[in-house]
Formats: sequence, C-alpha cells, structure tokens
Amino acid sequence: MTRPERQDMTLAREARLVAVVIAATMVLWLGAQWLGGKAGWDTRYVFLFDLAALAAFIWALAVTWRIWRRQQRQGNEEP
Repeated sequence: MTRPERQDMTLAREARLVAVVIAATMVLWLGAQWLGGKAGWDTRYVFLFDLAALAAFIWALAVTWRIWRRQQRQGNEEP
C-alpha cells in the first residue's frame, strides 16, 4: 500500500475542516435561534447570528470550490 501524497493529505485536511465548520455552524445557529426565541431577544440580535452563519457557509462554499479546483488540476496533470 502506498502512502498518500502531501497534496492529497492537505486536501483531506481542508475538507475535514469544511465539514466541521458546516456542522458547527448549523448547530450553533439552531441553538441561537432557539435560545433567542425562548429568551425573547430583539430581532436584530438574532439577525446577527443569521449573518454570522451565512458568512461561515459562504466561507465553506469558497473553500470547497477551491478544493474542487485543485483536484481538477491534479487530475489533468497525471498521465
């Protein structure tokens, strides 16, 4: 069995980070929505959590796109 290349390990690490960010963002966002509803927070504070979650999802999408592009480049270079 061959050892994975350094580029493959980097891509895998970044993909795991994206997965963790997506999962944590979803859990935290749902928790903030629930807590905001129970505590009667002002709408602008709850909206702040919406914007933070949106920013995290956009970041995850950008990193995922970058990973996909790198894989496409690596696939074209192999004989």
